[in-house]
Amino acid sequence: MSQDPRVTEEQSTQRRSQILGIAYVDTSAIEKVLYKDVMTYQELRDLRITPLFVDDHHISFGVTNTTSQVTMNSLRGRFQDQRIEFSLISDSGFEEYMRLYNPPKQIIYEDVSFGQSNDSDMYSRVSQTLESVLADDVLGYLVKQCYQLKGSDIHLECQENEIRVRIRVDGVLHPVAGISHEKYRQVLSSVAIAANVSTGAPDAQTGHINREYRLATGEEVTVNLRVETVPTVYGVDVVMRLFNFELEYLNLDKLGLNDRERAAVDDVIKHPSGMVLVVGPTGSGKTTTLYSIINTLNTPERKIITLEDPVEYFMPGVVQIPVEGDHNKLGFAEKLRAVLRLDPDVVMVGEIRDQDTARTALQAALTGHLVLSTFHASSAAAALTRMQDAIGINPLFANAIHLVMAQRLVRRLDDTTKQAYQPDEALKSQLRTILDTLPPNMERPNIDNLTLYSPGASEDNPFGYKGQVALREQFVMSRGVQELLRLPPQQVTTDMLEAQAVKDGMTTMLHDGILRVIAGETTLEEVYRVVG
Repeated sequence: MSQDPRVTEEQSTQRRSQILGIAYVDTSAIEKVLYKDVMTYQELRDLRITPLFVDDHHISFGVTNTTSQVTMNSLRGRFQDQRIEFSLISDSGFEEYMRLYNPPKQIIYEDVSFGQSNDSDMYSRVSQTLESVLADDVLGYLVKQCYQLKGSDIHLECQENEIRVRIRVDGVLHPVAGISHEKYRQVLSSVAIAANVSTGAPDAQTGHINREYRLATGEEVTVNLRVETVPTVYGVDVVMRLFNFELEYLNLDKLGLNDRERAAVDDVIKHPSGMVLVVGPTGSGKTTTLYSIINTLNTPERKIITLEDPVEYFMPGVVQIPVEGDHNKLGFAEKLRAVLRLDPDVVMVGEIRDQDTARTALQAALTGHLVLSTFHASSAAAALTRMQDAIGINPLFANAIHLVMAQRLVRRLDDTTKQAYQPDEALKSQLRTILDTLPPNMERPNIDNLTLYSPGASEDNPFGYKGQVALREQFVMSRGVQELLRLPPQQVTTDMLEAQAVKDGMTTMLHDGILRVIAGETTLEEVYRVVG
C-alpha cells in the first residue's frame, strides 16, 4: 500500500532541510499554540511564516520552501530584542496554522457546467472558491468536476495575470476558473509532492498520482492522474490526465470496433509473434486500445511484460515495468533488451521514441514475440514510412509488422437533441468524391435522399454532443504493401503505401468519418476538425 501523503511530505521536507542546513519541525507531531500578538494573519500568510514558539527573549518561526531569504533577514531586523530562529515546516503544516489563525468559513463547492448564459458568473464563483480552500482541496475538487463532466484532462496554464484552469470534455477545452499566482504556488507544490516531480526542474517531467483526497465538506475523492509539467514564460504549466482503472472497461468489445476491424484484431491476437502499432496524437485513445488487447491476451498460459512511462493501468497477472525515459540511463531500448531475456510471450512497449527502440522491437517481433506499441504519426501509412526511416533497409521489415491501427476521437452527436437537415447538391457532390475513393470491393452508400444531422441544444447539454467515437484505419500487411516495403525507403512514399492499402481493402480515417456522418453519429465539421 502507498504511504500516507502527509508522511511522504514531511519526509521530503526533512530531506530539504538537510540540504539547506536549517532545522526541521514536524508540525503534525507538536501541540500548536497561536501567538496572535506577534504579527497579523495577513502578514503571516503573505510572508509564508508562522510563529512556533514565543517568549520574552525568543521567537522561533516556521518557514516553508517558498519563504524568501529577504523575509527572514527583515524579521531579524524587526525583532532585534529577541533571538530569532527559523525551522523548515511542510506546506501542509503551514496551511494548518493558517486555518487556526483564520478558521475557514463554510465551503460550498459549486458544480461546474458549460454553455449556460451565466458562464462568466460561474467562472467567477469557482475562482473565488478555489482561492479560499486548501491546495489539496483544489486538486480534489477539479478531479471530481472532471469526472462528473466526463472530461479527460485538467489544464493549469500560467498566464501573466492569473493561472487559467481548463477542463477538456469530448476533446474540447472549456475554461473553469482563474486563480492567483500566489495560490497556484501552493497548488503546484501539492501536485509536485503527490506526483513526485520537482517544481524547479528546467525540463518537462512526468509523474503519477493515485490517492484519496478529503474535501472541506468531508467528501472523499479518488484521484488517479498522469501528471505532465513543463516550464513556461510565466511559470510551470501542468496537464493532468484522468484514468479509469476499472478493468471491465479495458475490453475489445467496448472499443466500438466494427466487424471488419474486430476480425483484423482477432486475427493478429491469434499470431504468436509480430508487431502491432497503434498510432495517433496524444489523447486519441492509443493506450486504452493497447490495454484492451493486453487484457484479452492476459491468460495464465502467457507471460506478458510491459514497459511504460509511466504505468497507467495496473493489471493483475501482467509484469509491468516503469521506465523513466530520458531521466534514466536505461531507457526503453536497453530495458526492452533485458525484458526479452525473461522469455515473455507478449511485450508491450509504451511508446517507440527512437531508432534503437524501433530496431529492438522489430527484432523481438521477428524472434517469436508479439510486440505491441504506440507511435506518433498522422496516419497508419505515415507510421510505416517513419518506422522504415528509423530502421533503414531491412528485408524482414515487412514480415515483422502485422497491423498498424491509426485512430482519432471525434465528438458523438447527442441522439436526443440532434437536428436533421437535407444537404444541398454541392455537399452531396463533395461526399461522393470521398466515397468514390473507398476500397474497390466495398459497397458505396446511396446518398441521393441523404439526411444529415447537426448538433442541437438543451438545458442539460448545450453543445449537442455526448461522448466520443473513434475514427480508425487498419493497415494490414497485404501482399501489395509488402512488395512496396521491400523497395529502398527513398522510393516509397506515404501516399503510395496508403493507395495500395486502400486498393487492398483498407478504409482510411476520413472514409470512416464520412460513413459515421452518413450514419448520423457525428457531423462533417467534427470529422474535418479532427482528421482534416
